[in-house]
Amino acid sequence: MARKLAKSTLDRLAKRLEDERTRLETLLAQIEQQREQVRLSEAASEHAADPESAEGGSLAFELEMDLSIEQNTRELLEKVKHAQRRMDEGVYGICEVTGKPIPLARLEALPYATTVVEAADRR
Repeated sequence: MARKLAKSTLDRLAKRLEDERTRLETLLAQIEQQREQVRLSEAASEHAADPESAEGGSLAFELEMDLSIEQNTRELLEKVKHAQRRMDEGVYGICEVTGKPIPLARLEALPYATTVVEAADRR
């Protein structure tokens, strides 16, 4: 089922996708920079925290949390890029699963959405 979004709507959503892509790429660069700073400070220190100590456990928890944030950011960035490719291909706004138009309200809320809610729930 074909769908034709107004050019002004497509332009607005394309801008939101590009802004989100820039934000996520900047966030990933900051995460990488922070990781490098930690690596350099650990290499320069006399000793690292004992993993069995409370401080070591806290550091391990923080590292795990940072990795989770990075993973989520990378996944969201891939969704944004995928939506941008779909826009370039002229199929943006069409559900990848059902072929039905994605409601504009959903696209406004999640411009990187590629499925209708019902299909997203099935995934």
